[in-house]
Amino acid sequence: MGILSRFKDIMNANMNVLLHKAENPEKTIDEYMRSLSSDLGKVKAETASVAADERRAKRMLDECADEIRKMERYAEKSVEAGNDSEALKFLDRKAVQTEKLGELQTAYDQAAEKAAKMKQMHEKLAADIGQLEARHAELKGKMADAKAQQAQNDRNSSAGGVSAAFDAMEEKASLALNEAMALAELRAGKKEDDLDDLIAQLEKDQNYQVTTEDELAAMKARMDKKD
Repeated sequence: MGILSRFKDIMNANMNVLLHKAENPEKTIDEYMRSLSSDLGKVKAETASVAADERRAKRMLDECADEIRKMERYAEKSVEAGNDSEALKFLDRKAVQTEKLGELQTAYDQAAEKAAKMKQMHEKLAADIGQLEARHAELKGKMADAKAQQAQNDRNSSAGGVSAAFDAMEEKASLALNEAMALAELRAGKKEDDLDDLIAQLEKDQNYQVTTEDELAAMKARMDKKD
């Protein structure tokens, strides 16, 4: 059987060593799982045939052993009946069956060995596939965590950029506000200066108004004198 020729390779395969040396563990797991699944499929397909061979070999072996015991009993009965010639015939047939028994025993041993190997391979392959599936799930989980972390990092980076932009805008706004306040203060100061000038002007106007009234009074006085 082709699968049995790979028995040693399959049984000696060390999954942990293989994965440890792999540059891409996930890809290696996928490839190895496909290979193991293929082997497991062959094992399952051939197990029935091997088991049937073992059962057939065991049945033939048991039948031969029963025939040997039967020939021996017949020989003993022939001896008891005093018929030695018949007893010799049964013993000859017993000898033939005994020789055949050796061949059948060898055939059965081989069939049993094949069946045992098939069982060992099936258990090994099933165990390896189970470990690979667990490792594969672990890798997927780690990759998902890594992607989630990367996405979080990207979001943090984006948020950091937005925050920096807002900080820059806030700084510009603060500068603009400071400039506006400074300008307002300057304008306020100018208004104060204008107010002083206005008061001075009013005072001047008042003085001018008083002088004109005086002049008018003097004029009236002069006119009254002329009359």
